[in-house]
Amino acid sequence: MGISKENKDFIDSLIDYYISESESYRQIAENFVPEVESVPDTAFGIITGCVYSGFLQAYQNQQQTPGLDDMREFNQIIKERAPLIKKSILEPKVLEIEEVTKEEIKKDVEG
Repeated sequence: MGISKENKDFIDSLIDYYISESESYRQIAENFVPEVESVPDTAFGIITGCVYSGFLQAYQNQQQTPGLDDMREFNQIIKERAPLIKKSILEPKVLEIEEVTKEEIKKDVEG
């Protein structure tokens, strides 16, 4: 069956939100040092766990259960966005600068 467009858009918006707030999740992970060996990996796990929870909640709100194909597609979405999630955790200020630059380029192109 696969994930509906509505649910894909919701997942993308969740990922975008958590990327924008990645510094907060990094700080949460830092609270668990020395119990955790890697703050960035822990923050990544927290973020992907939150996105996964939101994905499941969306299905529950629609009184549905995600099938195996849905789960595979969800995992593929996370894999595709993982580099950006990691970058937001490791270099949050660089990501903000890149977004500003993209917006400036877009304005220049649009005229």
